[in-house]
Amino acid sequence: MMDESPSIISHISLGTNNFDRAVAFYDRVLPTLGCKRMMEHPGAVAYGKQYPEFWVQTPFDGQTATVGNGTHIAFMAATKEEVHAFYEAAIAAGGVDDGAPGPRPAYGEPYYGCFVRDLDGHKIEASYWDMQLT
Repeated sequence: MMDESPSIISHISLGTNNFDRAVAFYDRVLPTLGCKRMMEHPGAVAYGKQYPEFWVQTPFDGQTATVGNGTHIAFMAATKEEVHAFYEAAIAAGGVDDGAPGPRPAYGEPYYGCFVRDLDGHKIEASYWDMQLT
């Protein structure tokens, strides 16, 4: 039996209109945070560390995938260096800068992160929380 997860989220899925391109992007970006492919189904790939938490997939209903305004996915980084590696890998893979790595005082003293738009326009984030600063 798996220990209870500290997360309140089972998994998150992002839709894509170009599956192969999206998977290639996340194959390059998520290993910077220690994530790997956990599961694959036709039109869907799941990433995680211990279980499939983040899915990239074509929409189940067969309709066009769209980007949610005000929606973003934040991935946990273990260090500031991982935040930078995530950002650099995302930009190198064709992502668009939406906030370079650094502190965001408005988010609290312990926060350090970055924001990128993936190839479908979804906003993704890597965040590190230095709880020694609290």
